[in-house]
This record gives sequence, C-alpha cells and structure tokens, in this order.
Amino acid sequence: MTTDPNGGSKEVRRKRLLFRAQRRGFKEVDLIFGAFAAEALSAMDDRALDEFEALLAAPDKDVFLWLQDQAPVPPEYDNPTFAGLKAVCGRKNPTWNV
Repeated sequence: MTTDPNGGSKEVRRKRLLFRAQRRGFKEVDLIFGAFAAEALSAMDDRALDEFEALLAAPDKDVFLWLQDQAPVPPEYDNPTFAGLKAVCGRKNPTWNV
C-alpha cells in the first residue's frame, strides 16, 4: 500500500477528496467537482492530487466564476487539473454524480 505524506494511504486520500468534491456546499460546483473526481481521481499522481486539493480549498464562488470564464484563473490554480474540471463544463451530455 502506498502512503501519503500526511498519513494514511493514497486510496484513503482519494476517497476523502471524492467526498469533499461532492459536498462543497455550492450545488453547481459540487456537480462539476464530483463528476470530475469520480472519473479522474484514480489516475491522478501526487502532483495532480495536490492541485485538486488546492482547488477544493478555493472559495466556491471564485471557482464557479473561473469555470464560467467570468473571472481570470489565478496562476496557482491554472493547471492541468483545473483544465480537467473546465472540460467537464464543456461536455454536451455530462454524467452528474448526485
């Protein structure tokens, strides 16, 4: 089993991140983060998990504006993980995990 530097396994970290992604408090952002997490978390390396965790810590309203291109994405969040979240928004028939 692979361990996380913060304690626990990477599998536990992924489960914790999935839970957090689905329950941020802003329903629209929950759906986007949840759909992305359900598909992508299992393949994420440590860097991507760190990026995703940082995005989870960002304010919901800010993230929602970034995803809608209504505000510029700060450089610290403008990364491949954010691009994956943004791609969920562009899908014609997304699958939402409710």
